[in-house]
Parts: sequence; structure tokens; C-alpha cells
Amino acid sequence: MKITILTGAGVSAESGLGTFRDAGGLWTQYDLNDVATPEGFARNPALVHDFYNARRANCAEASPNAAHEALAALAAGAHDVTLITQNIDDLHHRAGSPDVIHMHGELMRALCAQCDARWDAPLVMSPQDPCPACSAKATRPDVVWFGEIPYHMDAIAQAVATADLFVAIGTSAEVYPAAGLVELAQGQTLEINLEPSARANAFDAHRFGPATQVVPAWVAELR
Repeated sequence: MKITILTGAGVSAESGLGTFRDAGGLWTQYDLNDVATPEGFARNPALVHDFYNARRANCAEASPNAAHEALAALAAGAHDVTLITQNIDDLHHRAGSPDVIHMHGELMRALCAQCDARWDAPLVMSPQDPCPACSAKATRPDVVWFGEIPYHMDAIAQAVATADLFVAIGTSAEVYPAAGLVELAQGQTLEINLEPSARANAFDAHRFGPATQVVPAWVAELR
């Protein structure tokens, strides 16, 4: 069976990584216009780097949880699995999932805004860091900010449209285009979430509860 999976912040929350839209989430503590837009970066690159340095340190201290590990086991099995994530952390990779599609970029990667070079980010970045390719002091996290186009959208749309089963796990379904991917699905659709998302009525089936419990149970049934 061809399975395409989309994961969101709810998959990594139980590893200790902050979600964005829940009560107490990161967007209640920071103004996204200041730390997650090209305009905010242009105004105050040091603030943006400080924000992502803290996220990077948090990610480095976290470990994959049972949901990450179950999805890696599923990908290693008999099914044809495509794993797409909205998350910028590297926990899917560290759990052993191959070929993860990061539609919102990767926290542990850096990008040159001048020449588009990409490289592994150090734990601490600053506005004074020169690009290793062109030497411009225009380095930024390789993450997709509000107002920017997510990565790999053609491949993502193809994977969703051709899947026998599309599964959204731990996503609020409030950020587009990720929230609209279920509309592209031609096969069965399943939402796995702590509680119904904003697009719950667009899915054929639902399973609710903590990702570390519900995802391993679902994967065990498939395997």
C-alpha cells in the first residue's frame, strides 16, 4: 500500500519541543512578525538568530519519541511510505526515517540569502557569520517563514494525490498550504491528533489521543 504521511508539531511535542498554536505555544510568547518573516529578519537579524539559536538548542537536547520511532519502523516495512513534515526539527531523521520531505525547511541547516547556498548550521548563528560559498554576511536559518513558499510542493502534491492512504498526524490544520493537502487526496484519509483539527471533517477517519500512544498502535495494526 502507498501511504503518504504529513506530520506536524504534535508529533514532536512529547519530545519536549514547543508547539506553536496551543495555549502557551511559541506564537503566544513571540510576535511571529518579528521572528518568522523576511521583514522581521531584515529589521532585526540578531533577534531572529537568537530565537532560532534557542530552538536549535532545544532540538539538540530532545530525543525522538515513540511516534517518531513507529513511523520509522513503518517506512522500513512492506508499505511504500512517503513522510512529509511541517516540523523543522530533525527528530524523524534521528529516529531512522529515510528521505523525509521538510516542507518548512530544517532548523539544523543554514541558508545564504545572497547566493542560496545551504550547509549544516552550527548550534549558534549570528548576523556576522559569512556564507562559506560567497562570504556574504547574509546567513539565515534554512526555514520557511510566513510569506515564503514551502519547499518541494510539486513532489508533496504528487505524493498525496497518488497515495492509497493519506494520514495527517499532529497538525493543527491552520497553516496553508499544508492544511489543504487533504483536498488533494484520492485515496482514504485519516487524521491522528490529540483532538479534532480545524479540518477534521475533511478526513474519512480519525484517531484521537497522544501521538506516542496512538501512532505506535496504528502502525502495529498496519504491520
